[in-house]
Amino acid sequence: MSVGISGAWALGIPQIQHLSKEDFLAQAFADEPGWKMLRLNRDLKKQIKEILSHPYPAGRIRYWYQGTRTAWIIDEIGKDQPITMGVVVENDAIVDIKILVYREERGGEVHEEYFTRQFANVRLQGEGLSKSIDGITGATLSVNAVTKVAELALVLHRLVQPDQVAQH
Repeated sequence: MSVGISGAWALGIPQIQHLSKEDFLAQAFADEPGWKMLRLNRDLKKQIKEILSHPYPAGRIRYWYQGTRTAWIIDEIGKDQPITMGVVVENDAIVDIKILVYREERGGEVHEEYFTRQFANVRLQGEGLSKSIDGITGATLSVNAVTKVAELALVLHRLVQPDQVAQH
């Protein structure tokens, strides 16, 4: 684990890089994955806003893919700062979720395996996730951010892997 130095760090905001983008993608895929950009049309922006409770700040999202597996790297605000997360999805379920960079003063336990493994095999069900995620005392906003990104990654995966929707 390394400590990243950035403008946020200079302002006194901790930034802990747990995993680089390259290492995350190497763990997610057996070989070098392809990548694409998903353009966010008006309807998708509305759906994302419902999940995140705020508009997504960009007009597109990059994702990586290999076969039916996709990986998404998405920032979401915890309490005050963005948390950079990587989510791997296959067969319409979460394979893995990792915290790549954590910038908040509290709640960093969300990067621990005991927390992230709760998301393994979670799917979309109704208007949310198929499983309740246990919180962490003192990290409610960080837990909520991770949960929202997990749901968002599943929704986005369905858009780029439409054959899987018919299978379930």
